[in-house]
Amino acid sequence: MSAIPPIRTRIAPSPTGFLHLGTARTALYSWAYAKHHGGQFVLRIEDTDVARSSQDSVEQILASMHWLGLDYDEGPIYQMQRLERYHAVAQQLIAAGRAYYCYCTPQELDEMREGQKARGEKTRYDGRWRPEPGKTLPAVPAGVQPVVRFKNPLEGDVSWQDLVKGTITINNREIDDLIIIRPPAADAPAGTLGVPTYNFAVVVDDWDMSITHVFRGDEHINNTPWQINIFEALGARLPAFGHIPVILGDDGLKLSKRRGAVSVTAYEEQGYLPEAMLNYLARLGWSHGDDELFSPEQLVAWFDGSHLSKSPAQWDPAKLEWVNAQYIKRADDQRLASLVQAQLAKRGVAAPARLEAICALYKDRCATTVALADWASVYATQVQPSQDDLAQHLTELAKPALASLAARFESLAQWTRADIAAAFKETLSEHGLKMPQLAVPVRVLVCGCAQTPSVDAVLELFDKEIVVKRLRQQ
Repeated sequence: MSAIPPIRTRIAPSPTGFLHLGTARTALYSWAYAKHHGGQFVLRIEDTDVARSSQDSVEQILASMHWLGLDYDEGPIYQMQRLERYHAVAQQLIAAGRAYYCYCTPQELDEMREGQKARGEKTRYDGRWRPEPGKTLPAVPAGVQPVVRFKNPLEGDVSWQDLVKGTITINNREIDDLIIIRPPAADAPAGTLGVPTYNFAVVVDDWDMSITHVFRGDEHINNTPWQINIFEALGARLPAFGHIPVILGDDGLKLSKRRGAVSVTAYEEQGYLPEAMLNYLARLGWSHGDDELFSPEQLVAWFDGSHLSKSPAQWDPAKLEWVNAQYIKRADDQRLASLVQAQLAKRGVAAPARLEAICALYKDRCATTVALADWASVYATQVQPSQDDLAQHLTELAKPALASLAARFESLAQWTRADIAAAFKETLSEHGLKMPQLAVPVRVLVCGCAQTPSVDAVLELFDKEIVVKRLRQQ
């Protein structure tokens, strides 16, 4: 019996745009599974789409992984730095009779497909350059750069026990001879290597990197038979596959880079905490009993590859906001102050002096650090109450009381919550008012809105002079 290899998982995003939510979730599951089993998690950059890949996208992917806390044990490994390896393996397959050169031109392939469509057949490569015993191949045309095709078995089934879907079986007659190496560009310098296709490069990579478990989106199910056949042609150990259902947007359609998805880093900019995003992403297709909130450490302890849903998940912005609000409430005030300071800096606003205390006071009513920054800005910039609030709350009864309160505040030797509360009490008694009749207009004038936490706690965090000045600008 062969020894059981150590668990090794990977995530392999293409740097053709931002790291979108579906890839982030797949990365999370791969990371958690490896960590749960004491294994290793590899980051690979699949950059063979040269025309669309960019260094900016690579940097955004790395930044997203770092923000989410998905630390990788190896990588990033770039496919375009491994071209010689792919060519060597392709030559190995050719020598073994498991791959061959195909000289079909794009025009011939178009004609082939059009003819098949006209006859009502499934469009597929017809095998005209596939070598077989007793078969005479066409003459090699001059000036045509060949592709390399994998010689897929013509009969039999490809079957695997999917970690999510269970047993999946696809007949080899449903798939054709896959291109594994494209020709180099016509204007490429002499000696330039052709670029491998996805299905070939991913097999060579997973083989070389000893990947044992592959989690990926279920749009890859149809690629898996080709990959399994290539693994077997190479005599390589098969990884276990787990195909995860897609994430659907509000409209019921798949989130993707091209439709509807926003980048992971956009959520950082919008004031979400990485541990909240991890928590929410993990629950989009996986569960641990009824647990809704859990730490990354708990996720790793629980994530053994079971309890993955077979059905698509629905992206719910309101639920994500709720999860983030719970983490905001639990967050360390010093950390929140640092995040809010960064939000304020983007607005060109200097952080108020008591920012940590402001975060402590307001975090129970905020779902994001952007919302916290909105409250903090009240302490650092001039406020503009709405005309509706002024008309509704700045009544003729309130105006004399506001003047009296401002005078009392100005005479206070200590600016504490207890002293502020005492000044309110004396003013209410003097003018025969109830607390809402005075507190609400104070909130409107000082904070620009009618609803805040306890008014004495709110005012204590202002400089006294600012409060007095705003109360007198009636």
